[in-house]
Amino acid sequence: TAANEEPPSANTSAYSQARSRLPVQALDILSEQTAISTVTESLPQWKWRGRFTKLVDGSTLSMPDTKENQEKYPQPKSQKKGIGFSLGRFVVIICLITGVVLKFAMDAFSGKETGEHALLRKIVDGFNPGDIVLGDAYYPSFFLICELIKRGVDFVFPAHAARNCDFRAGQKLGKKDHIISWQKPSKPAWMDQETYDSYSSSVQIREVEIVNERPGFKAVKRVLVTSFLNSREVTRKDLSALYCFRWFVELDIRSIKSVMKMDILRSKTPEMIEKEIWSRLLAYNLVRQIMVHSAIKHSKNPRQLSFKTALRAIGAFRQQGILTVKDSLKYEALLEAITHKEVGNRPDRHEPRAIKRRPKPQKRLQKPRSYYKTIDDREAA
Repeated sequence: TAANEEPPSANTSAYSQARSRLPVQALDILSEQTAISTVTESLPQWKWRGRFTKLVDGSTLSMPDTKENQEKYPQPKSQKKGIGFSLGRFVVIICLITGVVLKFAMDAFSGKETGEHALLRKIVDGFNPGDIVLGDAYYPSFFLICELIKRGVDFVFPAHAARNCDFRAGQKLGKKDHIISWQKPSKPAWMDQETYDSYSSSVQIREVEIVNERPGFKAVKRVLVTSFLNSREVTRKDLSALYCFRWFVELDIRSIKSVMKMDILRSKTPEMIEKEIWSRLLAYNLVRQIMVHSAIKHSKNPRQLSFKTALRAIGAFRQQGILTVKDSLKYEALLEAITHKEVGNRPDRHEPRAIKRRPKPQKRLQKPRSYYKTIDDREAA
């Protein structure tokens, strides 16, 4: 700096004040508009039979243990008061071919209307006629299926373990492949009578057993629940291949939580928590958009490209001050850098729910930290 200029301040107060004034609605709108424009730019050959496929799943986010956060996002009841952390549950709708977040809903981890189905009902308008939805075994409920069919949306879910699939009943389409009628259950407590009466008394569902085989592993059998009733147009093999794409939602949520550092949030109030989430989702969607540009430019599929590699390349160009779309040569160099690494072909991938890195040997708090500080002060005296 010049002799008469003050050096840059290390005080982050101005940044914090500006961030607090930023309206969360703007971040929400920008994130959604980025997702829509990215999906619009996608190429027709990336679709499954000319149709958009969307992934749905849920997860949790941890946040600081402050009074404000605890009021809106209470810690789990299994944790003792004063030694736990606020916890939120979210559900996300993700575009399969581009990886962008289309819809996001979050609430407390437990309590009335905080489950994944309740959150999905808040963002069900993220499904459009002609879409295909992939999810896990938590989602194939009668009312959600009726809602998807009413919207002209097809789906492929694995059957819930509690449902008994009797392939001897219904209209037989092949070996362990049939169309069955699901009857409307009793009215749930959260649903009003008018909405309940609007659903039909039964719905036609196709149940089909698929077998995933991998060399060196035991074959895994799974029953799929789907709205594709024509076994000639959509065969058992087609459904098995389509359902394998569901794994991408696990990778995308990992990118959102781990790579974008959203698994443990930092803000101390629910208002700032919401802004922190939407700002990271906006950044995530912008990275995905650049990846789509790179895939189009270099004749790739977006799912062949690594999100972490793209994020690092963008960070490197940004540090050099050359991250701009106005300079076509520099932007094309960025798009080429993103293609340097492709992700491996991992059909039927399965990862154990286990952690390799061991925790540190320090003792864990069993009571609030203030309790131990009081003991230390008494011992010092």
